[in-house]
Amino acid sequence: MWETIIQITPHAIAFTIPLLIVSLGGLYSERSGVVNIGLEGFMVVGMFAGALTVSLLAPAMQGTAIWAGLLMATLAGAVFALLHAFACVTLNANQVISGTAINMVAGALTTYFARLITGSGNIVIPIAMPRHNLAYLADIPIIGEMLFSRAYASTLLALVILAVSAVLIYRTRFGLRLRACGENPHAADAAGINIYRMRYTAVIISGALASLGGAIFLVTIAGEYNGTAGGLGFLALAALIFGQWKPIGLLGATLFFGLASTIANVSRILPYLAHIPDIVLQTFPYVVTLLALVLFSRSSQAPKALGEPYDKGRR
Repeated sequence: MWETIIQITPHAIAFTIPLLIVSLGGLYSERSGVVNIGLEGFMVVGMFAGALTVSLLAPAMQGTAIWAGLLMATLAGAVFALLHAFACVTLNANQVISGTAINMVAGALTTYFARLITGSGNIVIPIAMPRHNLAYLADIPIIGEMLFSRAYASTLLALVILAVSAVLIYRTRFGLRLRACGENPHAADAAGINIYRMRYTAVIISGALASLGGAIFLVTIAGEYNGTAGGLGFLALAALIFGQWKPIGLLGATLFFGLASTIANVSRILPYLAHIPDIVLQTFPYVVTLLALVLFSRSSQAPKALGEPYDKGRR
């Protein structure tokens, strides 16, 4: 049993990392008071930009093309997020509808460009991010073997983003202003905080991180862009609620969902799960997600002004 846990944990971590980065992206937006259910769409944009960049640059740049793809995906997500920010912050549009539109437009637009550029709706990347034993960390007894052996470099990147986000949100002036915008924007405005600027910044960061998460999913697990992120954006949104809009809470929630998804994916090689019908195992992560939301939704502590458009002239 212990050997099985050690074997599947690296796969669970690999699945958790893009989920964690996407949910951290959602955290910035929703902490500012802007609902972002468009995380799935931003992931698709990141996967498209990453796949296109890696496929074009891989023959000349080899492994460096992967990092170029991650960078381009981050920039593409930041630019695409301006649509959501403009609709929600400037036009005071319904934030749920705007996020739904982001999901629809992202899939349709990137598929159109994929067919226009490559002649197919799919873009297969010729190389993937390699696995390594992370220096020093992999030597830690038990934990190192489970978390940092045969790991992707994106694991370390995600931990850095998590640590920076925790410090930024709770230990800096920017974080205080961000949280104030999501809790009581009128009081924040009275204190001299530019609500529109803060929310624009938060949504742009959200789009950038969500697209980065999509690109990491591409280069570590998926291996190709096909117009969808397989519902990971919605899982990240569920993790955001389950994790109580807190960075450390998101780490636990995404690890939980990542482990559930991994168990479903490797169930065929686990003797004690082989007799369970496929339909049960494949729906297991989503059933677990629904149960978690039902159990914890009543105690969730969302930002008080989440989803409320801000009009400077009205209270």
